[in-house]
Amino acid sequence: MRTEILYGIHPVFEALKAGRRSFYKIYLSQDKASKRLKKILDVAASLKISIERIKTSKLESIAGTELHQGIGASVSPYPLAGFSDIVDKQRAGGHFLLLLDNVVDPHNLGALIRTALCAGVDGVIITKDRSAMPTPAVSRSSAGALEHIAMAIATNMVSTMNLLKKKGIWIVGMDKAAQSSIFSFDFSGSIAVIIGGEEKGIRSLVKKHCDFITSIPQEGPVNSLNASVAGAVVMYEAFRQRRV
Repeated sequence: MRTEILYGIHPVFEALKAGRRSFYKIYLSQDKASKRLKKILDVAASLKISIERIKTSKLESIAGTELHQGIGASVSPYPLAGFSDIVDKQRAGGHFLLLLDNVVDPHNLGALIRTALCAGVDGVIITKDRSAMPTPAVSRSSAGALEHIAMAIATNMVSTMNLLKKKGIWIVGMDKAAQSSIFSFDFSGSIAVIIGGEEKGIRSLVKKHCDFITSIPQEGPVNSLNASVAGAVVMYEAFRQRRV
């Protein structure tokens, strides 16, 4: 039986709320007590989840980090979605998907997922290779948003894009050199926005298969925005337009 250790107040609480993982045991530091932890323990008790109080040093060893906030949980692995789980569900106004092409920093992935959930993104698709995976560290970076988002892994991003196109979904790539601005672009209908990796952005072959390429206008000497910041800007511009 494969398990992993979720750690941190938000990831553990959101995983309990989401109900998508099996909980085998919750570990609580003997030195920690707070109202937020009590809320988790109340939910755990109602679900009859075993709770063990341990020394902080042991919790650090189990979680593999000092950033546990006094709590860890032995849980089943993150429940990845299948391609059909994401594309076969369509809300009024059309699909709104986020594709991540080689985003390797877990903190960026977590931040992008957190924004995606808040901006109403239906699902996130990441690449199988050269990408951060949905680990407990990503769940913590997302403040637990990972526990609610639908995420799938694409073995080949170009093939996935072509499948999305067959479903009537327009592919919108983000590139700082594009002449088209996100503020004049039409994000209505069924769309999938692609954010590239931290160093090189969207790969050339992936860019070639986009239906549209657009950019975020900027001034000043800094070369480009961080991947998670750029993703937040474009997702919320799309969110704004789709709410009109």
